[in-house]
Amino acid sequence: MSYLKLILKNPFRNKTRGALAIVGIAIGIMVIVALGMVAGGLKASTTTTLKAGAAEINVMQTGSGNFGSGRVNETRVTDLQNIAGVKETAGLLKATNTSTSGSSVSTSSTGTSTGTTSSGSGGPNSFGGLSVTGMNPDKLSLAGIENVTGSLYSTNSENEVIIGKTASTNLNKTVGDTINLFGKDFTITGIYETGSFMTDGGVFMSLTTLQNLTSNNNTVSTIAVKLNENANTIEVSKSIETSYPNELSTTTAEATANRMNSALSTIDAATWAISLLAIIIGAVGVINTMIMSVFERTREIGVLKAVGWKEKRILGMILGESVVLTLIAAVIGTIIAVVGVVALLAFSFEGVIQPSFAPEIFLEAFAVAFVVGIIGGLYPAYRASRLSPTEALRYE
Repeated sequence: MSYLKLILKNPFRNKTRGALAIVGIAIGIMVIVALGMVAGGLKASTTTTLKAGAAEINVMQTGSGNFGSGRVNETRVTDLQNIAGVKETAGLLKATNTSTSGSSVSTSSTGTSTGTTSSGSGGPNSFGGLSVTGMNPDKLSLAGIENVTGSLYSTNSENEVIIGKTASTNLNKTVGDTINLFGKDFTITGIYETGSFMTDGGVFMSLTTLQNLTSNNNTVSTIAVKLNENANTIEVSKSIETSYPNELSTTTAEATANRMNSALSTIDAATWAISLLAIIIGAVGVINTMIMSVFERTREIGVLKAVGWKEKRILGMILGESVVLTLIAAVIGTIIAVVGVVALLAFSFEGVIQPSFAPEIFLEAFAVAFVVGIIGGLYPAYRASRLSPTEALRYE
């Protein structure tokens, strides 16, 4: 038997003990990979909010709290174009279409309407309703909508909408289908995709139509502001708030993305903490497994040293066995994490969040497994390499 085959075979002489060691390490690796995939998917979606064509500043009512819950006079959409550095503005009205067994449909505005949605189970409606945004079609680029399969609705259309890719998948809708919103049937003229799971989980229609449906005539939820190429985002934001004190407040797309990424960094910190915990717990398990293995093979190791094996060769064999255990655990933990995360996001969130398959996630998992193998096998390997051949041969 070759040296390599010996290293691959030895960890499984005691199958039960080897399996338990693998399971313990695989659980830690599974958590590391799963959190990394989910956090990476959220970060990728957040990054898409900083598209070149989208608005850099969002303007809303001062003190409105939740994004889109306040109301701003629609005349401000035109007024803000006079602010230095502003290139283009667009008004958006946000509402939420909800339904429970065909009961009332509410919006995030002050008005309500009655009707049913044509949604299926899961998807956006599972989280409080389908997001509906009213916006003039020629301004959709300020919301990051540039790629549309089909056609846009017209400015004066009262029964046309475009639907996000995520929402269309969840609701099983395509171009030409109808969807009931606020008690009225609308024809889907196009499907858009921005890469943002929040935006792609909703519907866009004519601003005037949504204003009429929700009794919010001449008001908008937010105003999207696109700046000139050389304009300073912070300075323009301050100018807007100074020009309309106690009425308008601003938030930049970059600041919003940074806040979301800051929150996601907590997940990263948790991942690293779990990695450290996995190293400690896994190392203890591997140390226990390898020490028991060395004890059981004391006479065997004595024979190997008696026939000329050097200490380095013994050391390398035990360390190799330890690393084999942890790398197998890494493979098993990674497979379980990938299958579990994909299944969870597909069935529970129905494509709202796309998992990340970034190479660094898996490299980190295998690096942790390798470190655990080295740390866990170091003491048993050293102990085995220092055994005296004569004492080892007398061991019972």
